[in-house]
Amino acid sequence: MSIKPIQGNSSITRRSFVKATAFGAAALGTPYLIRPASAQPVQLTMLAWYGHAEPDVVQEFEKANNVKFVPKYYTGGDNMLALISQSPPGTYDIILSDAEYVQQLREAGYVEQLDPKDYAFDDFFPEFHRFPGHWVGDKLYSVITRFGFLGVSFNTNAVTEAEAHSYKIFWNDKLKGKLGHFDWHLPNLGQISLYAGNKRPYDIGSDAWKKVQDTTMSLRPQVGGFFDYGGTFASLKNGQMLAFCGIGDWITGVLEKAGAPIRTVIPDEGGLQWTESFCIGKGSKKQDLAKKWIQYITSPQGQAKSADMAAYPALIPNKKGWEILAKEKPEEAKRQRMELGKPNVMDDIRSGKIQFRELPVQQDLETWNDFWTRYKSQKA
Repeated sequence: MSIKPIQGNSSITRRSFVKATAFGAAALGTPYLIRPASAQPVQLTMLAWYGHAEPDVVQEFEKANNVKFVPKYYTGGDNMLALISQSPPGTYDIILSDAEYVQQLREAGYVEQLDPKDYAFDDFFPEFHRFPGHWVGDKLYSVITRFGFLGVSFNTNAVTEAEAHSYKIFWNDKLKGKLGHFDWHLPNLGQISLYAGNKRPYDIGSDAWKKVQDTTMSLRPQVGGFFDYGGTFASLKNGQMLAFCGIGDWITGVLEKAGAPIRTVIPDEGGLQWTESFCIGKGSKKQDLAKKWIQYITSPQGQAKSADMAAYPALIPNKKGWEILAKEKPEEAKRQRMELGKPNVMDDIRSGKIQFRELPVQQDLETWNDFWTRYKSQKA
């Protein structure tokens, strides 16, 4: 993997390595906006996690609409909010947000209201028709595009799948100095909260919050480092870290598909769901094109492309997208357990094994962030 620096205050690195799947204009319910080939491409600014404006995802849309995406990449919702708050309205035409931050975007006036009739929710599994936080009554502000699960991520040469079926493995002596953290408090503390027995890991009282802190602190001697995406990827690939807290298939799937002995399982205590969605930035002067992009990436063909995104794979909410993925990329559909008529990831959601990653309910976000900073400063 080549190292590619990204914009913003993160050192995340990823690389595209699959070719884009052809996407015809008929895949959208409305015609593309076609301009003469000689016209200068219209620039669309996108604020997103790395990968969403790379050629394997956007090339077909760019060609069909004479558009050129100009991305600004971030790491984590806190970083996203900081970038928006420091920018004039209209800076970003399209904003990719983790679901738990959409409410903050709306309340701060950073995103436009959307018309639900513009989007093919009927193609989605029912669980995703009115995703929490994306709606206020009948008003829509963001459209879910992809999601994934966080669990125990591990090197299969060092940890057995049976061992990985409990977060308890993180305290195993063989992982001393070999356990990594993805450096973001929400996924890590959410997982520890599940291990501590909290069925709603982000909605906990003061006693449960103290237990989460104490349990997390007891893990500190095991930890070999705190990593961004690039460091997480590299340390798992080269064996520096043998297990990771705070991540899932969105990182390990890239390694697994490349043949590395790395994978993620959802432990018996349960897993977390991360969710990404697209909004239109407040004050954008290109809202029609931004809407077309969201329609494209949430259409069945766009969803199949998104599921197999080179930067990091994901699950998709569009049921028809599952059908296309199974036809065009059957091995990936099987690997990600997105096969209709067979046991699949929707069973995990419906059984209650998966909890949404949220912002803290009974504590403020800064309280969790402050603890995470103290935790990292402790000597192993």
